[in-house]
Amino acid sequence: MSPAVQAPVSTAQHHPALIGLTIGAIGVVFGDIGTSPLYAFRDALGQSAADGIDPSEILGVLSLALWTLTLIVTCKYVFFLMRADNHGEGGVLALAALARRALGMRSRIALVLGAAGAALFYGDAIITPSLSVLSAMEGLQTIPSAAKLFDEGTIRALTIGILIALFLIQKRGTAMVAKLFGPVCILWFVTIGALGIWHIADELSIFRVLIPSYGIRFLATHGTTGLFVLGAVFLTVTGAEALTADMGHFGKRPIRIAWLFLVFPALTLNYLGQGAFALSHLEAAAAAGTPFVNQNWFFLMAPESFRGPLIVLAGFATVIASQAVITGAFSLTQQAVQLGLLPRMKLRQTSADFAGQIYIPAINWLLLVGVLVLIVQFKTSSAMAAAYGIAVTGTMVVTTLLGYLVARHVWHWKRVWALTAVLPFLCLDLVFFGANILRVVEGGWVPLAIAAAIGLLIYTWVRGKGIVRAFEARQSIPLADLAAALAKRPPERVPGTAVFLTANPRSAPGALLHNLKHNKVLHERNLVVSIRTTDRPVVDEEHRSTVERLDDNFEIVVLNYGFMESPDVPADLGVGGKTEMRSLDAMKTSFFIGRNTLKPEADVGMPLWQDRIFMFMQRNASDPTDFLKIPPGKVLELGEQVTV
Repeated sequence: MSPAVQAPVSTAQHHPALIGLTIGAIGVVFGDIGTSPLYAFRDALGQSAADGIDPSEILGVLSLALWTLTLIVTCKYVFFLMRADNHGEGGVLALAALARRALGMRSRIALVLGAAGAALFYGDAIITPSLSVLSAMEGLQTIPSAAKLFDEGTIRALTIGILIALFLIQKRGTAMVAKLFGPVCILWFVTIGALGIWHIADELSIFRVLIPSYGIRFLATHGTTGLFVLGAVFLTVTGAEALTADMGHFGKRPIRIAWLFLVFPALTLNYLGQGAFALSHLEAAAAAGTPFVNQNWFFLMAPESFRGPLIVLAGFATVIASQAVITGAFSLTQQAVQLGLLPRMKLRQTSADFAGQIYIPAINWLLLVGVLVLIVQFKTSSAMAAAYGIAVTGTMVVTTLLGYLVARHVWHWKRVWALTAVLPFLCLDLVFFGANILRVVEGGWVPLAIAAAIGLLIYTWVRGKGIVRAFEARQSIPLADLAAALAKRPPERVPGTAVFLTANPRSAPGALLHNLKHNKVLHERNLVVSIRTTDRPVVDEEHRSTVERLDDNFEIVVLNYGFMESPDVPADLGVGGKTEMRSLDAMKTSFFIGRNTLKPEADVGMPLWQDRIFMFMQRNASDPTDFLKIPPGKVLELGEQVTV
């Protein structure tokens, strides 16, 4: 039943559902941004510590952190970008698909922005597990009795062990433990908020940082150092993209409620508590005549007897944050494959009840390798933090630009109003992006290198597939002309049904032409089937297929899938009588797929090195029979040589 015709939901029914979705959103959407207090304030303050730290610097850094949370997360994401959904779904590729639909023939810019955002996200997906879990484990060094046992090497080994275990369980799915994510994260936010309240009492005047002049004055008086601090301050909003990316799972209202009534207050209180705690330590150091040292303020806020349980809770919270990013990488990859940006990949459903719970082995193991390399290379969370901001700010710039395209061409705002709404956010994003670019040498090159590599793969795949399609178009003939010719001179007929898969149902599929040329037969029933990915996340069964009978020999079938769905061609063609189409006998149905052999050529198409990358991707793509859920024993592959 569509939302438009659903019966009204009673208040008694509505509230439990809303509460459940809100709890779920707290566990999935806010894990990343919720664990940023572990390192964000410490690292931002550390950027200004070269010539010592004075009270104005603590206040300035704290003011910048709180206003960054307010402007970017609350104003930009919660109140603006969450309005830009694609039939309930959000995220960079969902926005790109929405913008492409509105722009029509001018959709290349939306495609490029979507690909860039996706490429940057993979850098984020590698850094988040490394940084967050390592930050939690470093809390062990704040326990005097454990500090000698847990040196940097031991902490790295412990972090690596936790993350290897996390990636190993991905193939089993997370449905069994996902229901614990919400309660654990609620406990986390209540705990960090309580710690903040406790230490706000150390310096009640800390609330003055809510006046933005403290942050503005800090930037005005610290020159280049202020920009480095600004880059580190951005760590407070890592994970904000999840607010839009997970809209399809929980809806806008639960996410907004969770942010405004729990997550934002808890983060604000914790940062205020860290600032007050740091100020009290600074005053104590000045009174004692000892130097003030930047420390791990988050864990030191807790009494020594409580730090052990707090570290365990932080470990669970960071694992949940890592899980959310890994799951996001799987979902993004599925969308990229469906939109034609990446080759088919082996995909496994890990839950019979929830279609969104998937596992992609290739992405899982590549992420694990990247995570382990980062931990070994950077060694500490402080060193790794420099690599984080560029990936996040780059993705945010892309999202803001896509938000403008949606406002201008989907909501049909006048240009002046669209620019008025978007330009302040874009300027803010660009300032933060510029501040993080300054940290390229410190480690910011890592996400840029990852994004460049992913971007090259996406560009190579899209261009290579375009060359292959152009070749097939040159070789093809209209299906209507072939049908007319066969009606005049019918070949020998064989019993059963032949399903010919093609990208263009109006042209005779290459596999059909090869079958006629070499086998000189035509089946009793012939379906020319095209798979199309729409700009919607999910297509309902009513609009799944369209059927056109060309003549007595051929029927043209178009199967429509959303960019978040996995095709099931046999089921949707009616094998076994599932659909309204005339049912197909599974034992008498054969599937014909065109499979061309690629030949590299330096003087044709792409450069030779790019040819080899495309051929490697083509060879390692998931078998179409797996991707389309076609029984392997029912497939015949026919094709020819194509020069790329």
